[in-house]
Amino acid sequence: MNRRLLYIFLAALILSLSPPLALATPEYAQQTGLQCKECHVDAVGGGRLTKAGEKFLEDLKAKGLQRQLTTTQHIVHLLIGYLHMMAGITWFGAILYVHILLKPAYASKGLPKGELFLGWISMIVVLITGILLTIARMPSLKAFYATRFGILLGIKIFLFLIMFSSALLVTLYIGPKLRRQRSAANAKEKTACECNLDALLQYDGREGRPAYVVYNGAIYDVSKSKLWKNGSHMRKHLAGHDLTDALKTAPHGEDKVLAMPVVGTLRATVGKPLRPFHERLFYFFAYMNLALTFLVIFVISLWRWW
Repeated sequence: MNRRLLYIFLAALILSLSPPLALATPEYAQQTGLQCKECHVDAVGGGRLTKAGEKFLEDLKAKGLQRQLTTTQHIVHLLIGYLHMMAGITWFGAILYVHILLKPAYASKGLPKGELFLGWISMIVVLITGILLTIARMPSLKAFYATRFGILLGIKIFLFLIMFSSALLVTLYIGPKLRRQRSAANAKEKTACECNLDALLQYDGREGRPAYVVYNGAIYDVSKSKLWKNGSHMRKHLAGHDLTDALKTAPHGEDKVLAMPVVGTLRATVGKPLRPFHERLFYFFAYMNLALTFLVIFVISLWRWW
């Protein structure tokens, strides 16, 4: 729960800096060099229009570039926009948290079902509300290439479709392959009673997995120790790692580790094995979606402030 609150907060901090979408159209100011007060009663823009602003709005309607909403439609538009923003914050927050703080290597082991479910619900809500908001705001296809708003919206939709498609591919194709690969590796390691440092990382004590640590080449099972709850010891050491050097500076001796059951030995890694294609594809999509997240936020920044 704390993790979810953290990544939701990170995304909220970024997206909350964006002011709500104004009903003003900045194209006119860019074309004429006039200030907001030429079209709006309020000098900073938005709200009630001057006569010049009303005339410009009527011209936009005549060209099919603006759609006027009723009060009821405005309320519905606001509620849908709120859901759209909340779902976007949750989705982008999850991407930033998993790919920056936890790293893709953690995600490749398989995200918890709760986080995966939350991510997909967020994407679906973004998709549905995005379609409704686009229909409400874009009166015609011409608006997608005749206005700055439409061009940026089109770019944002294109980036979303790429991210949505990659998530679908990872969930339906790459994810099952990674799980089968992990299961086969687990079976092999249990039979051989030895593993290298890369394979040891999967025994991290989380989500019901056993917690293993290495000391002087031997692998110890610390899963049942109260001091290794959820694979973490005193918030300093994590299961799935070689703690030989760390134990030298510990306040206790090696007897604490030697008292744990030995489950195998550490095998030296000879060279770095080539990852299977589906695993390399997973890492490609992971970093691609992280880059696209920053790109979408940049498009929103252009939309609001440029």
